[in-house]
Amino acid sequence: MKAYLVLDLAVHDFASFKVYIERIPAFIAKHGGRYIVQGAVPTPVEGDWMPERLVILEFPSRRNATDFLADPTIQDLFAIRHRATTSRLVLVDGCAE
Repeated sequence: MKAYLVLDLAVHDFASFKVYIERIPAFIAKHGGRYIVQGAVPTPVEGDWMPERLVILEFPSRRNATDFLADPTIQDLFAIRHRATTSRLVLVDGCAE
């Protein structure tokens, strides 16, 4: 079953964040992932959720997604994202096909 990482973020240090966005795609691909939504500005329709930017990554399985998150070679990139943004990240399983 496919799994998705959904990232809601507000960038407050674009110069630092640029390093992250230039390097992270290779690691996403390394774990079988791909962008579904890449930094899009969403349009709120219901409720009070007001994300500034949204990223959705699709992985072949939950295991691929958790391996991506735990990959020791990219922890420095995650630290850059944490410093350069305010973000929320959730992992969800897709529907059975």
